[in-house]
Amino acid sequence: MTDYAEEQRNELEAIESIYPDSFTAVEATLRFTYVEKYPDEPPLWEIHSQENLDNSDVEDILALLQQQAEENLGMVMIFTLVTAVQEKLNEIVDVMKTRQEEEKRRKEKEAEEAEKVAFQGTVVTIENFLVWKAKFELEMAEVRRKKLKEEEQTGKPKLTGKQLFERDHNLDTSDIQFLEETGNNVEVDESLFQDIEDLDLDEEDPDFDPLQMGSDED
Repeated sequence: MTDYAEEQRNELEAIESIYPDSFTAVEATLRFTYVEKYPDEPPLWEIHSQENLDNSDVEDILALLQQQAEENLGMVMIFTLVTAVQEKLNEIVDVMKTRQEEEKRRKEKEAEEAEKVAFQGTVVTIENFLVWKAKFELEMAEVRRKKLKEEEQTGKPKLTGKQLFERDHNLDTSDIQFLEETGNNVEVDESLFQDIEDLDLDEEDPDFDPLQMGSDED
């Protein structure tokens, strides 16, 4: 006759020597309860506590325990069950590490793309330059207005229109300086323009007939 109690005591001593503190796997604590006819009948088990496991992971572990218990009926099986769960938890941890590495690479790629965009800056076009220029001129006009108001309040003499023009004459070159600073140049096809020296604008030719231009034939 099988001495179930003796087999259970012997297995319990062996398990305690392997796991001196608790029956704990990597991410879960398992609790087993012997039934009267164990190992001819499977023990009772439950996941006493767990960390970082999804519901699907818990369901997979419970299904694994059931499968392993059915395959090992008639033999002491607690160590086999715990080992199977440990291997399953290792697989889960590997999946987590893979996901973390993929997420890390994704964030690094996004950071590189953002840095690349920031480094390239905004390409200067005629349209956005004109928008910037109009905004800049409004801002400068407001600055000048405030400064004049401050000078009037402090008793400084008010500048004449000519003085204001001479003081702000540097704005004539601000457009070119802006393009040079941004590293973008506006290319102009010089062939579209005729040399000003070729145009006799100051001399009048009494024999000039615009209807005869473009042909030397009679």
